[in-house]
Amino acid sequence: MSARIRIGELSRRTGCHIETIRYYERIGLLPAPVRSGGRYRLYDATDFRRLSFIRRARELGFTLDEVRTLVSLSANDGQEACANVRELAENHLVEIRAKIADLRAMERVLTASVRRCAAGEGPGCPIIRRASFAAPTSLHRQIYELITKHNGQQPEWDGNRSN
Repeated sequence: MSARIRIGELSRRTGCHIETIRYYERIGLLPAPVRSGGRYRLYDATDFRRLSFIRRARELGFTLDEVRTLVSLSANDGQEACANVRELAENHLVEIRAKIADLRAMERVLTASVRRCAAGEGPGCPIIRRASFAAPTSLHRQIYELITKHNGQQPEWDGNRSN
């Protein structure tokens, strides 16, 4: 990619939506692009590589703040940067493993509920009963906290509920 391309072409080549590209510009993950005489955004190979990097980091589940850190560290690709990136990735891996464990626990609960439903156990639907009357578990609390943390909110869990 030697010539400058418009945002639509950058979007097509990277698989990143146009609005997402504009958002990344607004929050400073991508630099403001050069503009043509007609005010079209124009991007070069550096922009393409950076957006591809950002997209891949997001696909790996890194938050925007983590991606910002990775982009910053990528500018200084030395041993110190590598150690910082490794630490960030190790912390992210811990979070991913916790989410996998939570998903496996949810799978077990749903599998058992579906099995009870298929077997016709008890009156009514065991899945609805499980969802309606189950006391929140620490797993529920952790999922709630992960979701609210991911959405940038502070968890407000009622501490009086049973674990």
